[in-house]
Amino acid sequence: MNKFIEQAKLIKEDMIVYRRTIHSNPEVGAKLPKTKTYVMDKLRKLGYDPKEICESGIVATIKGDKPGKTFLLRADMDALPMKEETECDFKSTNGCMHSCGHDMHTAMLLGAAKLLKQNQDQIEGTIKLVFQPDEEGFTGAKKMIQAGVLENPKVDAAMAMHIHSGTPSNVILCGLGTSIAGCNRFRIVVKGSGCHGAMPETGVDPINIAAHIYLSLQEIISREISATKPAVVTIGKFVGGDAPNIIPGEVVMEGTIRSLDKEVGEFIFNRINDIVTSTAKMFRGEAELIELSSVPPLTNDNNLAYEITNYMKDLVGEQSVILFESGGMGSEDFASYSYEVPSLYVMLGAGSKQENTLFGEPMHNEKVVFNEDILPTGAAIYAYSAIMWLKNNK
Repeated sequence: MNKFIEQAKLIKEDMIVYRRTIHSNPEVGAKLPKTKTYVMDKLRKLGYDPKEICESGIVATIKGDKPGKTFLLRADMDALPMKEETECDFKSTNGCMHSCGHDMHTAMLLGAAKLLKQNQDQIEGTIKLVFQPDEEGFTGAKKMIQAGVLENPKVDAAMAMHIHSGTPSNVILCGLGTSIAGCNRFRIVVKGSGCHGAMPETGVDPINIAAHIYLSLQEIISREISATKPAVVTIGKFVGGDAPNIIPGEVVMEGTIRSLDKEVGEFIFNRINDIVTSTAKMFRGEAELIELSSVPPLTNDNNLAYEITNYMKDLVGEQSVILFESGGMGSEDFASYSYEVPSLYVMLGAGSKQENTLFGEPMHNEKVVFNEDILPTGAAIYAYSAIMWLKNNK
């Protein structure tokens, strides 16, 4: 058995405590005061000197005796605004939930921090540990890059890992090239003129305008985008009115654009703007398209992918590492790093229903449960991948 896996298994209980503490106290968005304090405290106890370089954005570095390049490892820390419905003893009760596994990522990187201290003599260069807020809102990576996370010392390569519910435990999935979609989150505000429902001619109905906009948006995908270029437009929020007999003055819609091609995403956003403004004008109202946040498609550096997944085979075996070329339409704000430095993003299986009926629910689900037995594997992957890359890329 690989030495790093053996060492990681010895600190499994520590990582379970990290994970469950964070899981029981989830925080959403860009401000994570409790999570930030907890992570920084644990890093200090492990012998690090963590810095908060932007709101809730933590960086800690570890150097070896030999000079070399700098490798960045990232974990995200934010949760989602949804009520947990699992039966776990450590379930959240504050109306938020770590249903995307970021508590697992943070615990794994804290575990890796301990492994790196134990193996510091093997580090040839510098390893930068990054704990990031607001991955879900797509602002965290950009803020950390703006705050200088890739400088002092300058980062030469970066890696992130995400657990994957429904995939067998400890199976590693790695996309080649562009494998994760870019995403634009947007809001459409439609303004009309409220009036009594019995006399619609005395006002301007924003629900009618919004309905026409909603139906027209799908025509972009079906008639303006090539069938060979994957793209999705989804409206997930449609809010207007308070009473059945009153036409309101305003309707708000929110949604996302996803595509594997950055230019396609930009084209769709511009076409939505055309449809929004012209449709509102046609029905005597006004409407505005507002971009809330965005992230580009994530592109793995293939040379990095082939090299580092070979190191991962030392940990989990050759059969448990799967490389693929097709892309999915989920999004991940680690993509912002991939446009600045050679980057690698992999997924680690967190349990299937065949293993345990508790596992396998989709992520972002109020009943999702992850297999904590994978925590040592994740910690070992982080630490071993970084050490080996630095050793072979002097």
